[in-house]
Formats: sequence, C-alpha cells, structure tokens
Amino acid sequence: MNTEYSHQTVLLYEAIDALNIKANGCYIDATFGRGGHSELLLQKLGENGRLIVIDKDPEAIVVAKELQEKDARVFAWQGAFSHFDQAIVASGFTTQVDGILLDLGVSSPQLDDASRGFSFLRDGALDMRMNPDKGVSAAEWLMTAEQDEIADVIWRYGEERFSRRIARTIVAHRETHEIATTKQLADLIAGTIYQKDRKKHPATRSFQAIRIFINQELDNLTECLQKTIQYLAPEGRLAVISFHSLEDRIVKRFLKQLQQGPKLPKGLPVIVPEHKPEIKIISRVKPSRNEVGGNVRSRSAIMRVGEKT
Repeated sequence: MNTEYSHQTVLLYEAIDALNIKANGCYIDATFGRGGHSELLLQKLGENGRLIVIDKDPEAIVVAKELQEKDARVFAWQGAFSHFDQAIVASGFTTQVDGILLDLGVSSPQLDDASRGFSFLRDGALDMRMNPDKGVSAAEWLMTAEQDEIADVIWRYGEERFSRRIARTIVAHRETHEIATTKQLADLIAGTIYQKDRKKHPATRSFQAIRIFINQELDNLTECLQKTIQYLAPEGRLAVISFHSLEDRIVKRFLKQLQQGPKLPKGLPVIVPEHKPEIKIISRVKPSRNEVGGNVRSRSAIMRVGEKT
C-alpha cells in the first residue's frame, strides 16, 4: 500500500454540519477515501452511533479497516458506493439511516500515485480503475475499442469538442504503437488538438472522460441516488459533493424532481393529486476562498444537500 500520499478533505466541516448529526444515529460515508469526513463525523457520534464506510479502492479500504479495528462504531465495506444497500445488510443494521455522504471524483492519493494512472502530470501505467483488481484498464480499452465508441465517450463525459479527431489519432497510433502510459496518451492528445487555454492541459477533458467511463461513475451515481429515499429515515440527510458539471447536473435534477414532483405535459386532461415532496432541498455550498487558496483541487467542488420529508 502507498502511504506517502496525503489527502486534503474538501468541504470537511460544511459536509458534516450538513448531515445534522444525531448522537445515536447511523450514517454512511459511501466514498471513504482516506477518512477525513469519517473522522470528524465520529467526533459528533455518541457511543451508540454507527458509521458505515464504503470504498472500492483496495488501498482506501485498508485504512477503513484500520479505523474499524480502533472504533467499534465503524463498519468498513469494500464495494461501489451505488451498492450501499448491500453494505447496510452486511453491517447488520436493520433500520433506516440518518445520513448519506457522497464525495465524488478522485482522491488526492489516487491522483498523486503515478501507478494508478489517473493523472497526466505523472507518468505511469494507464490504468484509471478505482479498483485495479476488477474490470478493464484504460489502456486495454483504448487498444481495443471502436473509433466511434472512443469519440462518443470523450464527447459525452469530457465535453471535448475535438473528440472525433482525438479518437482517429488514437486508433491510427495504436496500429503501430502501444498506448500503455499516461504520458503516451497525454502527448498523443496534446499533439492532436490546439488548446487556447494555456492553463489547462489539452488532455484534461479526455482523461476525465475516460476515467468516468472506465469506472461507470455517472451510472453509479444515478443508481445510488435512486436508492437513497428508500434507505433514509425521515429527516435523514443526503449530502453530495461533486467536482464537475455532469455529476452536479444529475444531483441537482434528482433533488429538484423529488421536491417538485413529476412534471406533466401542459394541457394533459388529468387532475394532478396534491404532491407531497419526498425531499426538501436544504442548501448548495461551495468552498470558501480560504479553502480554495489552500487546496486548489477544491475549486470546482459543489455540495448539494437534501432532507427526506
């Protein structure tokens, strides 16, 4: 396990405040990472409180298991955050939970460890899997996927306007050369497109898109959100921290729909029964200037909070 990489937890105090912790409640940190949110949450829980922590990353779950050994209130479970219902069952907890926290995206240790392949800033194996023991790596996918599929992924998940050009270049390059490292892919993309914004590397959007696709991040988010209402207790809180517009849009629409109810077509000849909101939107929070100044990776974070009615 790599232990030399530190992690600055984004919106640490804001997220725990948003969960409105009850001393004897049960909470889920569904994206444990290195446990920054969990450690603060535990300080607010009483002796009879419970915390279920989840992560699919093998290195993160080692840290989670260590926390479980030190604190009997903690139950650690390895898996996707979208399967938090399975973690509840495995923990033996039989009632609804009082709060669910999702801190989406990639953690600092994952970005800083070149061997994980998430960042083009450090050359390493082009992997990008949250759990390197499961699924297909980014390198394997890029070497076998159809050109149209690569282009669609880069456009859909990265909103990269040169997606088709990048896909053509990748497919042509792989006929004679392997694409096995982050530097190889980043250099290939940088030589393919012109980037006006000199502060942003030309491969930024493509790396984001491939990572999201490889880990099925948006599908997992949608699946997770749809389960939350069933498992949250009345007045239970859902807090979701996202780092780009695609994630935030999904969360925003989910909360808005459950607060406002289904939108029916105008002129439909039916009487709509009185709608009882399933969620009350509590807040939308962004990092302070001080936090962004101390942790530049927090600059794009948005937290949305809802409470089950």
